[in-house]
Amino acid sequence: MTWQSYFGVYCRRWGVPLIDGGTVRLPRIVGQGRALEIILTGRKVPARECLSMGLCEYVTPKGGARAKAEELAQGIARFPQVCVRADRRSALKSHGLSVREALIKDGVAGATRFKDGLGRHSDFAKIR
Repeated sequence: MTWQSYFGVYCRRWGVPLIDGGTVRLPRIVGQGRALEIILTGRKVPARECLSMGLCEYVTPKGGARAKAEELAQGIARFPQVCVRADRRSALKSHGLSVREALIKDGVAGATRFKDGLGRHSDFAKIR
């Protein structure tokens, strides 16, 4: 037997409403049609389907989640952390803004540093 993991809105099966914000967050991730189908039916969504619809980024073998997380963390850690933190902050704070609003709000300082030569050709030594 092959091990398989699933995602689902199982509270539906017991008549419990989805009160944790899932009715707001899930449609933003997978689209309203898919989200409604998952929410209303309470069906099990296999890991591979979750991957294909963007509900997760990776599917690992059983017991492989930690190794994958550490691999990703090590990859992220090799970059200048000021840039990583700025990009993370921008992605989170720009959620819900128009593209124009988000671009005006963030990016000007970083673009100026890059224009001035910092970070080009993978040279991150001078970026703090």
